[in-house]
Amino acid sequence: MTIDPNASSIILTRDLRKTFKGRAGAVEAVKGVDLDVKAGEIFGFLGPNGAGKTTTLRMLATLIPPTSGEATVAGVDLLRDPARVRQQIGYVAQGGGSDPLMTGRGELVIQGRLFGMSRRQAEARATEVLAALELTDAARRTTGTYSGGMRRRLDIGMGMVHKPKLLFLDEPTTGLDPQARANLWDEVRKLREGGTTVFLTTHYLEEADILCDRVAIIDHGTIVAEGTPAELKKAIAGDVITLGIADHERVLTLVRAEPYVREANDGDEDGLVRLYVDEGDRALPQLLRLLDGAGISPQTIALSRPSLDDVFLRKTGRSLRETAA
Repeated sequence: MTIDPNASSIILTRDLRKTFKGRAGAVEAVKGVDLDVKAGEIFGFLGPNGAGKTTTLRMLATLIPPTSGEATVAGVDLLRDPARVRQQIGYVAQGGGSDPLMTGRGELVIQGRLFGMSRRQAEARATEVLAALELTDAARRTTGTYSGGMRRRLDIGMGMVHKPKLLFLDEPTTGLDPQARANLWDEVRKLREGGTTVFLTTHYLEEADILCDRVAIIDHGTIVAEGTPAELKKAIAGDVITLGIADHERVLTLVRAEPYVREANDGDEDGLVRLYVDEGDRALPQLLRLLDGAGISPQTIALSRPSLDDVFLRKTGRSLRETAA
């Protein structure tokens, strides 16, 4: 489904903030977030644990009130009419919400009834959702017998049973094996193709890169980058050469004078030196000759294309992979 750049915004926030007060003092979890999510896209909110992703999502889903700021969700003022916002959205929590003693069909019917459907309407809608998520054969089994991937698909079904304009997914694939994760990505794409806007939080780099139309990266409660995955990686400008080497300062002084090196950074957390170059295939042989001439032998050396982790590293000075781990 092609994203219309002129489509109306389904989420708009301005200076959205959340401060939690505790015995040790106030903690500002979200520090002035501005978002503009277009209708019909899969929007990824990427960042390490504790960055403010879930807090922002929970504010937008009306589960906690903002401390300050403004927001409209599905065309409704978040602060003035949260009840109406809830009618327009679906929400799937990170931990899921199914009862292990209930059947999959029973969970969907109850959810439909909670949104005002008649028994007949809820039954019919449950049948549609079960078929869409390929859970028909397991419809009358208790959810406690479901695999992790089946439970997450049912969670999404519970969030979409009332056909919301906007579906919030909080870390939807955490704990799933690679095959189950890929299957769930297919289900999310089907939702987008059916006209549902999907807002998901994740700390998986490949999930944001492969699945999302646009991504916002949040760190310490502040958005540090936003755009399509391709735009964000293009901003890195070039390929990345990573060196595992002992004498960082000497190497950095040496390589920064080379015309093919755009930028050289000392990775304090992982002990690696990263060089950003225009053409890695040409720069790597020149770099090896330079190091050899200086009597420097790296323990490891690798050439890669820019990733969203490189974007996070450039913006924050830390690796998202290392932080998430």
